[in-house]
Amino acid sequence: MSKELMEALDALEKEKNISKESLFDAIENSLVTACKNNFGKADNVTVEVDRETCDFKLYAEKTVVETEDDVMDPMIEVSLDDARKIDKKAQIDDVVKVPINSKNFGRIATQNAKNVILQKIREEERGAVYNEYYTKEHDIVTGVVQRYIGRNISINLGRADAVLNENEQVKGEVYKPTDRIKVYILEVKNGNKGPRILVSRTHPDLVKRLFEQEVTEIKDGTVEIRSIAREAGSRTKIAVWSNNPNVDAVGACVGVNGSRVNLIVDELRGEKIDVVNWDENPGNLIQNALSPAKIVAVFADPDEKSAKVVVPDYQLSLAIGKEGQNARLAARLTGYKIDIKSETQAKDAPGFRYEDYMDDDVEDGEEYEDNPENTDEQNNAASEEQPEA
Repeated sequence: MSKELMEALDALEKEKNISKESLFDAIENSLVTACKNNFGKADNVTVEVDRETCDFKLYAEKTVVETEDDVMDPMIEVSLDDARKIDKKAQIDDVVKVPINSKNFGRIATQNAKNVILQKIREEERGAVYNEYYTKEHDIVTGVVQRYIGRNISINLGRADAVLNENEQVKGEVYKPTDRIKVYILEVKNGNKGPRILVSRTHPDLVKRLFEQEVTEIKDGTVEIRSIAREAGSRTKIAVWSNNPNVDAVGACVGVNGSRVNLIVDELRGEKIDVVNWDENPGNLIQNALSPAKIVAVFADPDEKSAKVVVPDYQLSLAIGKEGQNARLAARLTGYKIDIKSETQAKDAPGFRYEDYMDDDVEDGEEYEDNPENTDEQNNAASEEQPEA
């Protein structure tokens, strides 16, 4: 039996990541519980479990009294004659350890002991799963779509299930059972029924982690992701910086013939990704962020965190983007409020002079800032001024 028990403990430790010591503690507690159920009390019960052989012994610590007639409670007292059968040197008022035969326990006591062990195993398993996924918080994992729960989706991550809430799903993405998808772990909570894991497909850091996985230069610290702006399911802009002058940050992220970035685009089911160079000069950074539009001039005010941008007339709609998306993402990427004008608008507008970009903002033109609350009406009006490039 001891050998079989040891094999069972080894299997539990390996398969469920439960420490063997906690299982030994569960066995000890279960035996104490069995004694309490069988005898009515167990305050003086001692359990000894050999960690090497799994052999166990039960003792009741009893006080020695003179005769059988003096024994008021057989669970805590023992006569001198019986005590000397265990310890020949026993004296009155000594405490001796009297062995308890667990084979004499009743069915109910045995069942309760079994339940104690099973409960401990469940608790330890939940704790192990929680610790495993808590360390992966704010990282990405691969999961398998299981089923819809209302408008939310249950995702199996291996040892636990996660919840992909409706507001963390990308609009337009359709998930079917058995689909394998990568998700970003937002939060891991410890609940009574096990860990509750919340995941996302819309978080900007999902894209960041995907680049960290696919791009060796990011993983080893040669290339850094300095900023990221995302409109999930549509477009992402990411600004990168190389700590090695011999390494092209954008080229490393894009890969040969776009091999690296295309893997990420495929994982995001066609979401467009613009990779641009980070620059400490805000003017250069804004120019890079507005890519692929060509820029005539950028006047940035670092104190106000605002910038005025002039583009060729035929590039205005490209700089603004469909429904203002390109300019909006550029504003989020750089942290600057961006006012975009065509050359004609800039020349005709009072206060928007190349030589004096600190003048008051002009009334016409388009402004974009790091604010998702720009109205669709504004964005649509901006994109309609010029035909799309």
